[in-house]
Amino acid sequence: MRKVAILTTDKLEDFFVYDRMLEAPLRKLGWESIEVSWHAKNHNWDQYDAIVVRSTWDYQAHCDDFLGCLQTIENSSAQLCNSLSLIKWNISKRYLKELEDKGVPIIPTLWLDTLQEQHFAAAFEQFACDEIVIKPYISANADFTYRLTPASVTENLSTLKRDFKDRSAMLQPFLTSIVEEGEYSLFYFDSQYSHAICKQPAKGDFRVQEEHGGQLTSIEPSAEMSALGEQTINALPEEALYARVDIVSLNGVLMIIEVELIEPSLYFNMDDSSPDFFAKVFAEKFAC
Repeated sequence: MRKVAILTTDKLEDFFVYDRMLEAPLRKLGWESIEVSWHAKNHNWDQYDAIVVRSTWDYQAHCDDFLGCLQTIENSSAQLCNSLSLIKWNISKRYLKELEDKGVPIIPTLWLDTLQEQHFAAAFEQFACDEIVIKPYISANADFTYRLTPASVTENLSTLKRDFKDRSAMLQPFLTSIVEEGEYSLFYFDSQYSHAICKQPAKGDFRVQEEHGGQLTSIEPSAEMSALGEQTINALPEEALYARVDIVSLNGVLMIIEVELIEPSLYFNMDDSSPDFFAKVFAEKFAC
């Protein structure tokens, strides 16, 4: 039986994790799956045929160490999925600018390598809105993501300056559609569509993650959603074993808010056929 390491982190008790739903379908196809923390020291990566990055949900706080771990894996005989080059491309949200340059619609964004106080007023003026969102270039699970009005910028300026002292920042208009209708996620395995969900934030919140009280619903994507998902997948610099395309609406126009290629939850719990489909695509990729 061949072996695949499912790359995770040490402490996941506060998260919703569904990757163990892959264990049985992978085993049916001749693969033993073994969870390994990316924090493991001096681990023998050569013992695996493949390593799939999954719930490494603290990497954003240890980015250099995380990439160092992946480089060690890259230097081993095991094949890393997604590839190191694709993960490096995706790890900073500047990748969205590259997608935009290829014609993929993204949320209007003010990109700031260094955040200054005057940038907040510039964002409100540029986007002609009363609320904005700030997030780091490198983030996960909505870490250091804030919804701001002009008044709350003033009230929280010291916190914002502290949190973004050594972080690049992106400013975007706040999308009321996320609260009113939700955020849509389309899942692709080896560029093949698998399933889709709608994520809606808890009342009074704007973060759609389950850990923040977000609610999930299975959906059939509209033709427009499917077309945008396909356009986005085709614009990636290389093929991905797994990808999650997150879509939102701005004034009735669908746009990309994220393309998750590192450690997205793939929500296998929301589609009964998705674990088997992922296992099939994975096994075919590594057939020899």
